[in-house]
Amino acid sequence: MSAGRGSLIRRQELVKKRLAAAVTKPFGMDELLARLRAALRRAAPADDAPVVTTPGFTVDLAAKQVRTADGTVRLTPTEWHILEVLVRHREKLVPHRQLLKEVWGPQYETETNYLRVYLAQLRRKLEPDPSHPRYLLTEPGLGYRFAGGAERD
Repeated sequence: MSAGRGSLIRRQELVKKRLAAAVTKPFGMDELLARLRAALRRAAPADDAPVVTTPGFTVDLAAKQVRTADGTVRLTPTEWHILEVLVRHREKLVPHRQLLKEVWGPQYETETNYLRVYLAQLRRKLEPDPSHPRYLLTEPGLGYRFAGGAERD
């Protein structure tokens, strides 16, 4: 639902109706898409948030945590978002464009250098040997794949 910039009373009504995510006009398409993606993430059913275990670490999508034998691994929001997309598509190729679009938005679909930087950071934090990854795999010229994780309840 949208509300005009000057209609304070209308916006108050929306808040009363628990429409706190109301977008004021004018709004940009990027803002609208970001709000929609956030709403979809919040509305995801619990069974869509598995715990995926590898020999080196565990990814709990519902709790938004990664744990190793040494404890919880701190990830930046962007690192988490990349890992979450890859884990949700585990064992499947996620093309560069799709990953960039889901994490940064449609205007960044050609910025593959972003992925190289963030995947290197993730590998340093999660892979036993970052220079020879076992879980966060690169498919040259195509995209990335999360491999080796087993889902558990």
